[in-house]
Amino acid sequence: MAVPKKRTSSSRRNMRRSHDHLAAPTNVELCPECGEMKLRHHVCVSCGTYRGRKVLEVEDTD
Repeated sequence: MAVPKKRTSSSRRNMRRSHDHLAAPTNVELCPECGEMKLRHHVCVSCGTYRGRKVLEVEDTD
């Protein structure tokens, strides 16, 4: 069975883990029509617009 000869230093261990951090999603933006958060290049689910045009009929859930 493979066993390491030397202990991995904390510096080397942390450098290996440098890509494991969480990043904020960059593909989320505010809808220019209603101001809700939406995915980029997707239809806004709250108002039904895409690139300034109404493409979906959204019914109110009040």
